[in-house]
Amino acid sequence: MPEIIAVGETMVSFVPEKKGYLRYGMSFIPKVAGAESNLAVYVSRFGHTAGWISRLGEDEFGYLIRNTIRAEGVDTSHVRLVEGERSGVMFRQMLPGRETSVFYYRKDSAASGMDESDVSAEYIKGAKILHLTGITPVLSESCLSMTRAAMDMVRDCGCMVSFDPNIRKKLWGSRDYSEILREMTLEADIVMLGREEAGILFGTEEVCRILELLFQHGRTKYAAVKDGSRGAVAAVPGESVVIPSYPCCCVDPIGAGDAFDAGFLCGILEGRSIEECGKMGAAAGAMATECEGDTEGCPSRRQLELFLRGREEVAR
Repeated sequence: MPEIIAVGETMVSFVPEKKGYLRYGMSFIPKVAGAESNLAVYVSRFGHTAGWISRLGEDEFGYLIRNTIRAEGVDTSHVRLVEGERSGVMFRQMLPGRETSVFYYRKDSAASGMDESDVSAEYIKGAKILHLTGITPVLSESCLSMTRAAMDMVRDCGCMVSFDPNIRKKLWGSRDYSEILREMTLEADIVMLGREEAGILFGTEEVCRILELLFQHGRTKYAAVKDGSRGAVAAVPGESVVIPSYPCCCVDPIGAGDAFDAGFLCGILEGRSIEECGKMGAAAGAMATECEGDTEGCPSRRQLELFLRGREEVAR
C-alpha cells in the first residue's frame, strides 16, 4: 500500500509559450496540473510511495494525465476513466510583473462527479497519511460528501489526515465555503496552510494565534503556516520553529505550495524533527519555482538533500 494517498482532480494545463493576454492568440504547451497529484508526484520523487485517487474522462486528455502521473511512480490503480465524460482543462495567462491568472474549464468534468464509491476504505486505511485539499470539496456536493467520508474512514485506523485548504475562490462561485473548510482544517491531524488563507478561515494572520486555534481547538498534531517568499513556521504542540525561505531563481511559483507540503509530509514519515520537516518543505518549495510547470521544477531526493546542504550537482 502507498504511504501517502492523495484524492482530487487533475487537469491538462495549457501554458502559453510567451507572456501576454490570451485574447491575442497564443501557442500553448500542454502540462498536467492538480494540487493532489502534484503532491503524489513529489512524494514519489522524494523516495516514498504515493497513490492518487480521482476520476478522468475516458478521452485523450484523461489518458495523458493518467499516463504522465503513473510514469512518475505514483499508484493510479484507483483512478477511474469514465466513458462519455471529459477531463478538466485549464489555461494559464502570464503577464510580466503580475500574478499568473488561471481560467478553468472543469465544470461537469469527470472528477466533479466523484463520490463515496471512489474511496476504498481498504485502500486508504493501508496508508500512513491521507492527503486532502480544500479544492475537492468545492467541486460538487458529491465531492464534498466524498471528502468528509474519506476523513471519517481513516479516523480510527492509525492513518493521519493531512489537509491544505488551498483556497481557490474562482471555484466557490456565489457560495461561501469558508466554514466548511475551517471545519475540515480543524479535523485534520496535519495542517499546512498559507497565512492569508488562515485570515480567510480564522479571521487572523497572526501565526501565534493560528497555531493556538489549530492545537487547542482542532485535532492538529503537526502544522505549517506558509508565507511564500517570507518563509514559514513549522510547529507541533509546545514547539514552533521559524523556517526562513531558501534563495532561488523564481520562474514560476505555481506548485511551490504542493512541493512544500510533500517535503513536510516526507519529513513526518521519516520521524524527523519539526524543524527538519519545515526545512524539507521550504527547500522543496523553493526549488519547485525554478522551472515552468507544476511539477517540472521539483527535485529528486538527491537534489533536495544537496540543496539542503548548500551544495549543487557538478554540471561539467
